Amino acid sequence: MDYDVSVIIVNYKTAFLIHDCILSLIELTKDINYEVIVVDNASEPDFKEKISYNLPDSLNSNFHYISLPENIGFGRANNAGLKIAKGRNIFFLNPDTVLLNNAIKILSDFLDNNPEAGACGGNLVDGEGKPTYSHKYILPGIFWELNELLNDRLQKIIYGKINHYYNQESRPKSVAYITGADLMVKRDVLENTGSFSPEFFMYFEETDLCNRIIKSGKKIYNVPQALIKHLESKSFNETEEIQSELKTEWLEKSRLIYYSRNHNWFNRRISNFIYECFLNSRIILIRNNRKRNYYKLRKRYYMLNKRR
Repeated sequence: MDYDVSVIIVNYKTAFLIHDCILSLIELTKDINYEVIVVDNASEPDFKEKISYNLPDSLNSNFHYISLPENIGFGRANNAGLKIAKGRNIFFLNPDTVLLNNAIKILSDFLDNNPEAGACGGNLVDGEGKPTYSHKYILPGIFWELNELLNDRLQKIIYGKINHYYNQESRPKSVAYITGADLMVKRDVLENTGSFSPEFFMYFEETDLCNRIIKSGKKIYNVPQALIKHLESKSFNETEEIQSELKTEWLEKSRLIYYSRNHNWFNRRISNFIYECFLNSRIILIRNNRKRNYYKLRKRYYMLNKRR
């Protein structure tokens, strides 16, 4: 059976979150044919029972579960789900999300009705209902690094004093990339560009994919009518200290992988120089010990990965 949308959710010790995500999906998704594929990254032997608890039996036919023998990372786990997906559009959805309206149909209809669109995502709010990181207007590169160094001033000059990470208008906007929390892509676009690169374990994989989609001649859109709650950082079930270490290590490694895949030697050198200035400036200027230690940790892992 073919579907309008295949929803792919990757689980890593988040069965309690995915259950709420799926319940919101069942309750609010109307007038569209969809399937759900849950991919477990070798985290919970009984994950299927935990996730399917109290779900309607009638939904079993369009719910699929994949148990991986090892944790292969976010992008590669999504690719495993993609192999069995039968949807015309593919929706990569984070486990720590809850739909707030008929977001899947809204996003799918947008892709179907806009041939220039290759991918799209909705507006994300946090646990308190406040706007949170949904997209960006620029891709990582020299301008990105300068903008970070200058506390977002360059972006404000170009795009004005708007929220650069959340669409506060009523119309869809063309953006550089959508966060991986709610990225919907046309299947034929994925067949052309390829899905997530297996080089990434975690972070930057959605940015890399969106970059390839743009290079293929398609556009990426934020569709503000689609509303989703994102309980960010709730999907990593470890102690805070270990979580910070692992996330920082993956972040810095993936950043360098992204630049090696998408920029030439000259652009990488300039971008890395600016990035080092950014890290050093934060370490010197920030007085809050916790924040300063965070940037010290980032610099340590950046330097370690840069030497490899």
